[in-house]
Amino acid sequence: MNSMSTEPAIIDATELILGRVASNVAKRLLQGETIIIVNAEKAAISGKRLSIVKEAKAMLEVGHPRKGPLHQRRPDRIVRRTVRGMLPWRKPKGKLAYKRLRVFLGVPEEYKDKETQTIPEANAQKLRCPYIRVGELAKRIGWNPVGE
Repeated sequence: MNSMSTEPAIIDATELILGRVASNVAKRLLQGETIIIVNAEKAAISGKRLSIVKEAKAMLEVGHPRKGPLHQRRPDRIVRRTVRGMLPWRKPKGKLAYKRLRVFLGVPEEYKDKETQTIPEANAQKLRCPYIRVGELAKRIGWNPVGE
């Protein structure tokens, strides 16, 4: 299971359903792949916009302000955390798998000309219900893209 010799898989999360992407990526990470997710802010979360925002805001109120649990507001961190939720990250194999994951907002320069993959079964076009993008959710719960 040597993941260093292979090129990392680059997945473009544009118009993909977050949960399906996360489960697919988690499975591949556990098999030893290195995965890079680009355009994290364009992933979709299915469900009614307002109820998702309300749920996220309620989650932010849980915990102590400085001691945790800490809830991320940045889209790339939200996506990373979603994948972590599908990994056995307290076990050594899960920790190693989680370290092989990189998530970016937009597409960094070094990956601009590289070939990206998509996950057909995670396409948001198949959704028959409303959905919200991760970037929009992040802004609604207090992420300030300029202040980063």
